Amino acid sequence: MARLSYPAAWRSDVVEDLFGFPVPDPYRWLEDGDDPRVRDWAAAQDRLFRAHRDEWHDKESWASSVDEASSFGLSEPPMVRGSLMFLAEQLRGDEQRRLLVVDAEGDRRVLVDPVEIDPSGHTGLYAWWPSREGERVAVQTEVAEQPGSDIMVLDVRTGEVVDGPLPRARNTSLAWLPGGDAFYYVSRVPDEEVAPGDMRLHRRVRLHRIGSPWKADAVVFGGEDAPDHYYGLTVSADGRHLAITAMAGPSSQNDVYVAELADPEAPHFVKFVDGGAVGARVLPRFLADGTLLLVTDHQAPCGRVCVADGRDADPAAWRTLIAEDPQAPVDECLVLDGPALARPLLLVARARHGISTLTLHDLADGRLLTDLPLPGAGVVSSLRTSIPHGHQAWFSYCDATTPPTVYRYDAVRGTTEREAGAATAGRTPEIRSRAVRCRAGDGTEITLFLFTPDEEDQGPRPTLLYGYGSFGMPMRPWFFPLAAAWVGAGGTYAVACVRGGGEEGRHWHDSGRGPHKHRAVSDFNDAAAWLIETGRTTRDQLAIYGQSAGGLLVTAAAVQRPELYAAVVAEGPLCDMVRYEQFGLGCTWTDEFGSASRPEQLQWLLSYSPYHNVTPGVPYPAFLFTGAVTDLQTGEAHVTKMCAALQHATGGDRPILMRREPDTAHAASPASKERALTADILAFAGEHTGLSPRKPATSLRETAAEPLRKAGVPQAGS
Repeated sequence: MARLSYPAAWRSDVVEDLFGFPVPDPYRWLEDGDDPRVRDWAAAQDRLFRAHRDEWHDKESWASSVDEASSFGLSEPPMVRGSLMFLAEQLRGDEQRRLLVVDAEGDRRVLVDPVEIDPSGHTGLYAWWPSREGERVAVQTEVAEQPGSDIMVLDVRTGEVVDGPLPRARNTSLAWLPGGDAFYYVSRVPDEEVAPGDMRLHRRVRLHRIGSPWKADAVVFGGEDAPDHYYGLTVSADGRHLAITAMAGPSSQNDVYVAELADPEAPHFVKFVDGGAVGARVLPRFLADGTLLLVTDHQAPCGRVCVADGRDADPAAWRTLIAEDPQAPVDECLVLDGPALARPLLLVARARHGISTLTLHDLADGRLLTDLPLPGAGVVSSLRTSIPHGHQAWFSYCDATTPPTVYRYDAVRGTTEREAGAATAGRTPEIRSRAVRCRAGDGTEITLFLFTPDEEDQGPRPTLLYGYGSFGMPMRPWFFPLAAAWVGAGGTYAVACVRGGGEEGRHWHDSGRGPHKHRAVSDFNDAAAWLIETGRTTRDQLAIYGQSAGGLLVTAAAVQRPELYAAVVAEGPLCDMVRYEQFGLGCTWTDEFGSASRPEQLQWLLSYSPYHNVTPGVPYPAFLFTGAVTDLQTGEAHVTKMCAALQHATGGDRPILMRREPDTAHAASPASKERALTADILAFAGEHTGLSPRKPATSLRETAAEPLRKAGVPQAGS
């Protein structure tokens, strides 16, 4: 086989001695993105990618398919405050979504349009938090490739900025106090207090009063003893109590602190939950009587809902309201306690084998009142209601053929209907969606979601297999423009629910993290082998795709079993698991993967680390590594080092390519760039599996966004 010519990459003799174990790292020099040698090498890789892309037969057809399948409109439920509804909208041609406010008559205004702030389209609307009265809204915009993220406060009536910016608030939580004159938020300490190169979070919880300079904001929680902690904030409806969740990175357990707010600037916190002692996640919300509603996996791997007195920190005193269902993990719950209701209610969303259910319960005793009908066998997310009290619930629903669409449940009338103006626009193929089970090598059953053309003949077909398998994140039959375009061309799109995810609850996550992370990789390979063995696809028709930690999954899988795959796409992956803690936010992920600073955990990491398991002379599949030039989450060095290692080692003639994207971030970019990336991924996968979109295999279903009518926001006292 003819060996492709790749840009020359110097292989250094760097070998690091870790606990007496030699760990070669020949491409460590590629970690310095400012080095002229690295810039020249990366520019040569850019030229190589463009040359290969020019030869792909169907790149324009794939771009057209992606554009048709992309959805536009409202994709998430509104935030309702009083008689006002706050929502985000993105229409066809928009690079970023806009923040709108809709009044009780259905009249709407644009509060924030990021393109007016930055015509280049690189500034996005990141988050927004209306005050309880709806008179003010805190808004956060973010420039993709920049680490900073500021909060501005707007007057909702006039749209004018009345406060801010509050700096360094990236990934913050925010909780308003009643009256709309102050809120708690989370921000990083000033840059001058952080050592150069220190990527740890160094966050503090602060109280901000409208009109005061941010430097005067009182620090109410957090310190040097918790440099990697994430904080979540919840204030009771009467403003008398504050709860803070504290978690070291995306850990499987967290602490809960509760304080009375006699003095909001100096709350006295009581440690209500010791995460280390209970070994569980606990998410608190205040009820109207001052007690706490807890969603937890303590003594319930698939989750339960409890009620507790905020002054009693003993988990044995928690009263179970909604018991665990071992077959249906709890996703989220929502209290409905508006004055129009005869009694307070609890809405609970679960996932039974990946398919959402919604049930309504009596809040007093948890008694099941009814199962709520849903539009189909799909996914419910983002339950929301009016603040501070409401009898309506909004949620997002999607499935394989239905883009995210907003629905409203009215507990007084007992009706569920699509929210006015919430339709999305796009053309989606008729897709057959189903869940199947296959066995891993150790006998464990793994769920796969299969999306195929809606016809009887099911294979073998060109197949794109997706996976994630980390941080307890469950895979679901979501709508995905990439999947819709692939299936519309006649292929099979499959999702493997491997261990390390959260599809089967806490134990499923635990069995695929830390010392067991290798199981996620082997599960994925076993799922791929099952697709081949059952005749659904062939080795020459099978491509795999993963993003972030999913990029680690598919890269590790292909390095272990290269003979299974025709092509691999890894978007923003982790690849060097010995040094992942040195890049981006990797230092906060040791609970998930382990740390190379500990001898035993180093061996875990080396057992599957893609970069360290590349073998010279192996005919590897075609690889496409994609990533932002500046990736503040995983770090761009994973892509450059792994690409160089595979280009040097492969004994085959399939290309190893790197697609870099400037002016974007790890998981967010302007809409046109997102669609262009998706089209390139599909064109690459189609090129190496034989799938072409030029003759669509399925008919298309047309949906169009409708104008926003009267929003149905409840009037005061209704």
